[in-house]
Amino acid sequence: MTATGEDHVTARGGPWWWARRRSAVFDVSLAVVSALECALEGIPFARDAGIPVAAGVVFGLLAGSVLVVRRRWPIAVVLVSIAITPAEMGFLMGVVGLYTLAAAELPRRIIASLAGMSLVGTLIVTFVKTRQDMSRGDLDIGDWFVPFAAITMSLGFTAPPVLLGLYVGARRRLMESLRERADSLERELQLLAERAEERAEWARNEERTRIAREMHDVVAHRVSLMVVHAAALQAVARKDPEKAVRNAALVGDMGRQALTELREMLGVLRSGGEGRRESAASVPLVAVGVAAAAAASRAADDEGPCLAEIEELVGQSAAAGMVVALSVEGDVRSYAPLVEQTAYRVVQEALTNVHKHAAGAKTYVRLAHRVSEIAMQVENEPPEEAASSARLPSGGNGLVGMKERVSALGGVFVSGPTDAGGFRVSAVIPAS
Repeated sequence: MTATGEDHVTARGGPWWWARRRSAVFDVSLAVVSALECALEGIPFARDAGIPVAAGVVFGLLAGSVLVVRRRWPIAVVLVSIAITPAEMGFLMGVVGLYTLAAAELPRRIIASLAGMSLVGTLIVTFVKTRQDMSRGDLDIGDWFVPFAAITMSLGFTAPPVLLGLYVGARRRLMESLRERADSLERELQLLAERAEERAEWARNEERTRIAREMHDVVAHRVSLMVVHAAALQAVARKDPEKAVRNAALVGDMGRQALTELREMLGVLRSGGEGRRESAASVPLVAVGVAAAAAASRAADDEGPCLAEIEELVGQSAAAGMVVALSVEGDVRSYAPLVEQTAYRVVQEALTNVHKHAAGAKTYVRLAHRVSEIAMQVENEPPEEAASSARLPSGGNGLVGMKERVSALGGVFVSGPTDAGGFRVSAVIPAS
């Protein structure tokens, strides 16, 4: 990025009121030349005024040296040049002073007033000087030449420096405006880059949270059922070998299903990660957030469990020894894939929690198809004291994950203990 105007000004510094050292050297040089000019012009002025020549030279040196402050006090320089116009000195100071005055950021009325005063002063002095020369016989030209010479000289000494100063001042202000605009655009670009990075980080966090939630739902349910069947297998291994064989087969099937689902999810992560690593070096930062959001959207649209598989899900819990009843109300119909996947995961996680915390409790799974929404409820009675528990570990993320899923679709999620001592999980998800 280019350096800002503030840095540019700070990097260059001159003495006193000068912005740069070369500006100071230039002004001092002009003042020296102007002082020498006025000193030379002070000699004839002293003779005409009847004063010592040394006084005229000193007066010229002092008057001409005022040009050194032209950048700080341009009005003072122009006033001094106007004041010494009758002495016929200060030509350089008058021209440079008018240029500096017009280029400065001063009100136009002040510039016009001082330029007009300088014009009138030069006009009068030139008129008088030309008439005196003609009366002495130095110039043998018609009377028309006096006003012509006066107007031409006054306009020639006043108009060009004023017009040039106005042009340079306008150009300088335009450049400063463009520099400020460039600085503003640079700050806006930096702000946009920071916001894009924040959006990208937010998208990555959301994607990590979604993946963690999917992994939790897939692993927790399958492994919970496997642990329950393993506990039942241990209990009936000697008493009922046939039931033990069936439980062992169920454990194997569930393990293979869990491995298959994990393998599919990890395959998606590996392929997505390789694509991101290959394109990370060439993708701009601003596009990261958009790409991450698009990836999350594509992942959400992938095929997943649906409502038609809830009966099988309930059957697996029943096979694990849970007393569970499924009831469906309303006309069964299909919904958006994400809606069906969320409804499935809510029921799945609720049944997993029953296996973990209320083994042996009777459970009711209710599913209601309504006009514009789908509602589900999983409620379990208090477990029997004599019921054996597999003592499955809990990470405490199941209810949080369910609430996040439902809230993301604009639904309502409620969970808590019942008056009878059991636990109830309810969710309502909009159909569209």
